[in-house]
Amino acid sequence: MKLAVLKERRSGERRVAVSADTVKKYKALGLEVLVEAGAGSFAHISDNDFEAAGAVITPDTARMLGEADLVLSVRTPSAEQIAQLKPGAVLACLLAPYTEKEAIAQLAAQGVIALAMEFVPRISRAQAMDVLSSQANLAGYKAVIDAAAAFGRAMPMMMTAAGTIAPARVFIMGVGVAGLQAIATARRLGAIVSATDVRPATKEQVESLGATFVAVIDEEFKQAETASGYAKPMSAEYQAKQAALIAETIKKQDIVITTALIPGRKAPVLVSEEMVRTMKPGSIIVDLAAEQGGNCPLTRADEVVDVRGVTIMGPTNLPARLAVDASSLYARNLLNLVTLMVDRKSGHLALDWDDDIIKGAALTRDGVIVHPSLKG
Repeated sequence: MKLAVLKERRSGERRVAVSADTVKKYKALGLEVLVEAGAGSFAHISDNDFEAAGAVITPDTARMLGEADLVLSVRTPSAEQIAQLKPGAVLACLLAPYTEKEAIAQLAAQGVIALAMEFVPRISRAQAMDVLSSQANLAGYKAVIDAAAAFGRAMPMMMTAAGTIAPARVFIMGVGVAGLQAIATARRLGAIVSATDVRPATKEQVESLGATFVAVIDEEFKQAETASGYAKPMSAEYQAKQAALIAETIKKQDIVITTALIPGRKAPVLVSEEMVRTMKPGSIIVDLAAEQGGNCPLTRADEVVDVRGVTIMGPTNLPARLAVDASSLYARNLLNLVTLMVDRKSGHLALDWDDDIIKGAALTRDGVIVHPSLKG
């Protein structure tokens, strides 16, 4: 069976879907691994590294895709590449299901089995396949590092003969995987850290990292989490109370990092224009929700804007700026999924459609879109 790995073509995308180590493991499963020439260059993995691990390097993308039974990539392939996939092939990547609708329709029409890594269910046995977590960890770390680099002051308290430098105050809004890593990183840099989230379970997590939890704690707050661990949309009344608390808190902050996302919907506004105007000149906002509209209405995706001395950064793909580590983690996520799909005796694909992981990740099958959230 042939496994093909694409070189990413999307602007700013520096990751690759395999590492030299995972190539060796695919070979051990009995797969022939084809890697598009130059696929790992931005992640500092040369074609020679892949060849030494047992991969075949090919410059002929069309032929590679036409022969492949399984295709791995980081982002959604182009329309031209999708047209080159053979019917029945399996594609696994970050498919952006709620926005890449034309591509998903084309994958269905092409007869491809498309697996969205974003939709791998968050259950215990799928943790090693959880791309959202592995990449969000890096995004949370990088957000703090970028904020510190743009900040015109030191982060930790410093006591010198010339006087004492006060520590920076960092406020994390949204305490998922990225938020927790941002808290930990800011704490390691010596900042005074506080954080907020609408999910009750995060209070203990925040405090365990040495940060202060900020939220209006009432009955609605106690019920503000789905069974799968995502935040529920909050009522207008709660949002008003929370906004008042945040407005008072945010005035005192030097750095604010926002991470709040709701799958399939526009990012909620957490930092209003009025709040930005109350922040001190020299303050920094890093908005990790920029790709979905931003947690601040003043955010511009992939731009840095200045609003009365407050710098607002809107990165959309921070993991790609840590391409070596991001690729390594992503490649292992994919390996764990592929291992689940390959029969170890025959080396052929054997998808178990009763498996919750396969069912949860599958977008297209047998020429149609099959995921419940995308139907209709």
